[in-house]
Amino acid sequence: MWPLFFHRPRKLPLSTERLELPDGDFLDIAWTGENSGPVVLLLHGLEGSIRSHYATGLLSALNRSGFLPLFMHFRGCSGEPNRLPRSYHSGETKDLQQVIRHVERKFDRPVSAAIGISLGGNVLLKWLGEQGEASTLRAAVAVSVPFDLNDCAMRLDQGTSKIYRNHLLKRLRASYKRKRGLVRMPFEVDVDRIRSFREFDDKVTAPLHGFRGVDHYYRNSSCRQYLKTIKTPTLVLHARDDPFMWPDTIPDEDDLSPAVTLEVSDAGGHVGFVHGPHPLKPKYWLEEKIVDHLQSIFGMD
Repeated sequence: MWPLFFHRPRKLPLSTERLELPDGDFLDIAWTGENSGPVVLLLHGLEGSIRSHYATGLLSALNRSGFLPLFMHFRGCSGEPNRLPRSYHSGETKDLQQVIRHVERKFDRPVSAAIGISLGGNVLLKWLGEQGEASTLRAAVAVSVPFDLNDCAMRLDQGTSKIYRNHLLKRLRASYKRKRGLVRMPFEVDVDRIRSFREFDDKVTAPLHGFRGVDHYYRNSSCRQYLKTIKTPTLVLHARDDPFMWPDTIPDEDDLSPAVTLEVSDAGGHVGFVHGPHPLKPKYWLEEKIVDHLQSIFGMD
């Protein structure tokens, strides 16, 4: 929880653009700096945004290291509700494909690497598995990924993990109600009565995005089944004490393709990974690890 409360967003000079989507909706992207180095795309977690505790730190570290970092907001996450009743979800990869193609045209160079955090990591790994040899990325990093969505939903109903569940459900309810005041929804749900992720996903996420129910959504969208078909060199960072899932939710070696490297630490929580000699002088290991890893791949040491 340390980064959530104490890792304050940095003030960065940001450029932003609204990307109009083929279905009449939109999403927003942002970037910092004008480096000529590799383009790196960052995908956030559930109800996250560029204001998330990890976002500006990673963007700043990448920019200082010569990369051109971009941030992709999922639909409705940039501070303004999206236009359609549907939103984003853990298995939505078509929007990521749209953003990658748009960025290639805009900057006249490819997206060379992508970083996915939590839900964004699930989206990224699923997309990489779907793409296989067709992926245009040279590298990918996924952090604190919910490999099995059903496992995560059940884990968040247990013990102190309910703190995270309640916090995120509160944000999901607020987002739904804010949009309901602006967009005509295809059905009515009293989200204030929802008390679990399974119930929210069954009554809201699944029907809004064309799934038959929560089990259909979880089964089709969990990234674990796509790990074997990934061909892009991919680093997956995970902590055994992640409160969003059980240790046996972590994939086995047999679940991974040769292109995927899974590094599991004993501690680190969910997108935590804080270290340092003193609590008042924390170091954010993810920024160091990810930048070092990408620099080594692109020969920028």
